[in-house]
This record gives sequence, C-alpha cells and structure tokens, in this order.
Amino acid sequence: MEKITQLIARIMLGHIFLIAGLQKIGGYEGTQGYMESVGLPGMLLPLVILVEVGGGMAIIVGWQAKLAAIALAIFTLVAAAIFHNNFSDQMQVILFMKNIAITGGLMLLAVYGAGGYSIDNRRA
Repeated sequence: MEKITQLIARIMLGHIFLIAGLQKIGGYEGTQGYMESVGLPGMLLPLVILVEVGGGMAIIVGWQAKLAAIALAIFTLVAAAIFHNNFSDQMQVILFMKNIAITGGLMLLAVYGAGGYSIDNRRA
C-alpha cells in the first residue's frame, strides 16, 4: 500500500501544476494580460508554463522529484504572495491557503523523495 499511496499522492500534487500549465498555453494572451495587470512582465509566461508543466510531470513520474518539489514549492509561495494577497477577499484568502497547503505537500516530497513506483527509485 505504501508504494501505491506515494504514487497517488504524486499524481495528486503534480496534476495541479500540469493542468494549470496546459491551460495557460490555451489561454496564453489572457494569462499574459493577467500577469501584466499585477506588474509582472508577460514575457515570463513561457518560463511559468515550463515550470508548471515540467515540474508537474517530473513529480507525477517521480523523476528528480526532490528538485522539482523544491522548485514548485518556491514557485507556489511566490504565486500566493503575488496573486492571492488581497486578504479582504474571502476567495483570495482560500486560494492563498490552498497554495500554502500545496507547498506543505511539496516540502514533504522534497524531504522524503518520490517513493515507490517512480523513476527516481527504479531498480537497475
């Protein structure tokens, strides 16, 4: 049960980023405009997509999972601070706390690794 639970947990963590990155590709102009509306250069969007899609996939398959988890934890905290900092709006508070919770899961992954059924733990 331990290995399958680790796999399911990685899928649950990774899919959030994978889907978010893919949606940014489909809504590129809108996402770029939103980034610019909060003072970020829109030219950072390809990097954001790469971090989300690449990091999400790395976590799902368990490849360099510790590094991917660290990168995504930092990314998620920065996103929370930039995009969900209006604490007078209940939805923004919920989104901020969601990012904090996801960061906690990523920190556990960074410490303990991908676990069973992962590329990081394949047998040669």
